[in-house]
Amino acid sequence: MTTEKKAKRRAILIFMLNRSGVLNKISMLIRRKMYNVETITACTTAQSGISRMTLTLREDSDQNMAQVVKQIEKMTEVISARELDIEQSFWREVAIVKCEVRDADLESLQEAYSIGILDRRDSGQCVVQIAGTSQMIDDFIEAVGDEKIIEVARSGFTALEK
Repeated sequence: MTTEKKAKRRAILIFMLNRSGVLNKISMLIRRKMYNVETITACTTAQSGISRMTLTLREDSDQNMAQVVKQIEKMTEVISARELDIEQSFWREVAIVKCEVRDADLESLQEAYSIGILDRRDSGQCVVQIAGTSQMIDDFIEAVGDEKIIEVARSGFTALEK
């Protein structure tokens, strides 16, 4: 029996010009380096014409990550790129979960995980949202139970330095 070690999750914060095709250029660069992009989130910033992107992937080597960041920074549309230190930043994601949960269980889950109830049906089916760390969302899904989960949509990470 072999156990496969999961590489370390890394986040790169990128500020770039808000132009069509930039996301594709960045993802192609990552693909050429043989990395699998885990999540990408992007949004506009308060500064007109500038977008920010949080990109996550898995890699153990600091040297390899530094090389990827340097390659991204060389792109003409990129203003800056840097790896975020997980200890010096907040990483969050949002999940929308459709599940079948009794009212009493839903109330205790709401207290434990601060979920928001988006929809509730007489049949016991509900749709909730949860925002937090990846582990918190995983724990919530485990607490509900696989047999009661109908569907899960996760946003991917966004991150902000402290």
